[in-house]
Order: sequence, then structure tokens, then C-alpha cells
Amino acid sequence: MYIIHRLEEIPSELKRVFATIGNFDGIHLGHRYIFAKMMEEARLVGCKTVVISFDPHPKMVLHPDKRPFYLISTPEEKVNLLSEIGVDVYIIIPFSLEYAQTTAEEFVRDVLWDRLRIRKIIIGHDYTFGRGKEGNEAFITAEGKKLGFAVEAMNAFRIGDEIVSSTKIRQAILRGDVHFAATLLGRPYNISGRVVPGGRRGQVLGFPTANVQANKELLPLTGVYAVRCFLKGKSLDGVLNIGFNPTFAGGKLTIEVHILDFNGNIYGETLDVLFIQRIRDEIRFAGPEELIAQINKDVSRARELLSSWH
Repeated sequence: MYIIHRLEEIPSELKRVFATIGNFDGIHLGHRYIFAKMMEEARLVGCKTVVISFDPHPKMVLHPDKRPFYLISTPEEKVNLLSEIGVDVYIIIPFSLEYAQTTAEEFVRDVLWDRLRIRKIIIGHDYTFGRGKEGNEAFITAEGKKLGFAVEAMNAFRIGDEIVSSTKIRQAILRGDVHFAATLLGRPYNISGRVVPGGRRGQVLGFPTANVQANKELLPLTGVYAVRCFLKGKSLDGVLNIGFNPTFAGGKLTIEVHILDFNGNIYGETLDVLFIQRIRDEIRFAGPEELIAQINKDVSRARELLSSWH
């Protein structure tokens, strides 16, 4: 996949393409539905496929006071996922307050037509762009008729009765329903982070944990989860706790993973974590003995859940 970070980098020979535009946070099943349609049609006529997006996410620039800002995927993950899907070109437009003043007409004429001479653009049913969100389906369809490109707005993608959206996925993650989030994403929600020294309580209790510095602000609800971890490409099962260590009056939010059947020093390593299923709420126990008994139950439940997950 060819990645373009500035509009000026678009090669002059990249013309008559099939394109789509959006924020595509999460690259969920609804997004993949659009990409599949674009790629199928482009292949039939031998054209390149182009995904156009923005970085930072426009809401982060337009509403910086809204913190934390929950993003499902990092910019690096979006690149990797789009590459795996098989998109030909990924254009990442730098978004700023200045660029936010670009009108929908200016965007269509400059980017879609003058620079790419698009053959067709496929958009989500509710996608808007340009200053004041004036670039909607009706607007871009009218522009297509004037300039000579086709437009298709895809209906909302559904799984059963559920419309798949980034907002629904974020909400599911925040309430701890990682299984439902995975259903809409098409894969488990993940975080990644460096393993750093913690309080070493897990070691004392007989369940050593890796303390992970997460690369995302979007974290599942506090509690205990069955997880699949990846360390240097190796797949490992684990039990993860997000919380404040109430039994020991921890006070600070931590993410601790007990990797099953593993004992090694991994400080400084990067651990990738997939959330498979929530096991229980975080609980304050009367003492270490009660906590150890519960952790043993959590480990057994995690083994059961992970043995049936592929």
C-alpha cells in the first residue's frame, strides 16, 4: 500500500481512481463493507483504490476541550489494517483549524477532481465533510454530475438489527462489553503498551503480572478480563485486571496482565493485548487469602473462555 501524507505528494499519474473518504476509526465491519465494494468495482475496470482520511481526527482539533478523546484505533493500526485489506493508496490529510475552513466544494474540486480525477467515490450513508459539514450525499452527487464522476452512498451496515458504528463500539468498550465490541469490529478490541515495573503484589500473591502502559485512552470498564496477548509474535493467554487495586488501597488506575503458564522478565517489552471476554467486576476483598482464591477462579474461567476462542 502506498501512503501519502500530504496532498502535494499525490503523483500525477494517480488518476481515474475509485475512492472513499472518512475518519474510519476502528476500521470496523461497516468500513470494510465500503472498502470491499470499492475494491470489487475497481478491479473490474482495472483502477486503483484510494482511501482518504485525516490526521489528527477532526474532532480532536475542533473540540480539544473534550478529554479524554476515545479513539478505537491508533494511526499506525489504521495503516496496518488498510494494508492487510488490500487498499492501493492511503491518503492522510493533515487536519488543522486552518484546513477546517476548506469548503466542501473546494475539497471536491481540488482533491477529488484536480488531483485524483476520480472515477467514482463511495461514502457512508451519513458521512459529511467540508466547512460546516456542507458536503453531504446530495452535494457530492450534484458535484459528480457536474464534473463527471459517479457517487454511491452505502446503506448502514447491520449485524442482525444492529447498525455497526464507531460510536456503538466505543460505548460497548466503555461499559466492558468487549464481546459485543468485537462482534461489530470484526476482531477483538486491542491495546498495546510497554511493560513497566509495578507494585509487585502479583508476585507476592503467586500470580506475577505485567504492568502495561496502554497506548490508548479508550479502556474497557474496570474489572477482570480474559485476554489473548502477543509478545514478540508469540501468542499467550492471560487474565487482565483494569482497576485501582481496592484490596490494597491502590488509588491509581493500572492495567495488569497475568500471563498463563509463563514466567519471564519482560520489563521494557511491548505487549499487545486482545480483549476476549469480561469475567467480573473489580471487587475489594477482605484480605490476600480471599483475593488469591478469587484469582484462581478467574484463571480457570479465563482458560475455559480462551480454549473456545480462535
